[in-house]
Amino acid sequence: MIVIVFRARFKEGVDTEELARLGSRMYTLASAMPGFVSYKDFESEDGESVSIVEFESLETLAAWRAHPEHRAVQHRARETLMSQYHIQVCDTIRDYAFKAQS
Repeated sequence: MIVIVFRARFKEGVDTEELARLGSRMYTLASAMPGFVSYKDFESEDGESVSIVEFESLETLAAWRAHPEHRAVQHRARETLMSQYHIQVCDTIRDYAFKAQS
């Protein structure tokens, strides 16, 4: 499993409706890609946006990275929406869970 941690800050006065529309479209596209596992989005108190995305393999992630509409939105985001971002691509070393019985 490949885990992507995407941290971003948006430009002051950014159009939040456009962000929501683009985010929704990217989720629709990514979740339809073979190998997509999950996506969660969070916002910290200081305004940083953090997304955690999971793909089955580097190959399936590469297909998403190469998707033409995804590439176009990346370009638009760098030009007009984001003031900064940081991406980490991580390979899962260990994976385990716990769920209490109700």
